[in-house]
Amino acid sequence: MNQPSNESQLLRGAFVPTLLVSIVAIAVSAVVQGKSGFLGALLAQFVVIIFFVIHIAVSRMTRNLDPISTMAMALFSYFAKLFALGILLWAISTYTDRATINRIAFGVSAVALTIAWLWGEIASYMKLRLHLPLPATDKSVND
Repeated sequence: MNQPSNESQLLRGAFVPTLLVSIVAIAVSAVVQGKSGFLGALLAQFVVIIFFVIHIAVSRMTRNLDPISTMAMALFSYFAKLFALGILLWAISTYTDRATINRIAFGVSAVALTIAWLWGEIASYMKLRLHLPLPATDKSVND
């Protein structure tokens, strides 16, 4: 039987709580702030999910690379996502009206979704059956 990869298990484990929180965040934002709250929460869901899916994709791509290359890719993806997020936030604040996209609904939803994603990813990681090689012990040191 072919077992799913660790990355797909982490993605599935993180996506489910994030989806549940996003439904609640979108509904609450829509009720409290109207259409602008709905659009702000929906945009937050899009940003958070894209941000973390890229993280999982980089993890999958660097699975067989040496640690230095893995760290370089992780740092590159982090700074690229941070730069893209900055550009997105600048574009939203510059080219949209507050009546179109509610900034508070966006911010609160993004934080709630990020917490849900990280909680789901950590919970999934704790369920993984990872076999890590242990360092060899030197009998002369232990005697």
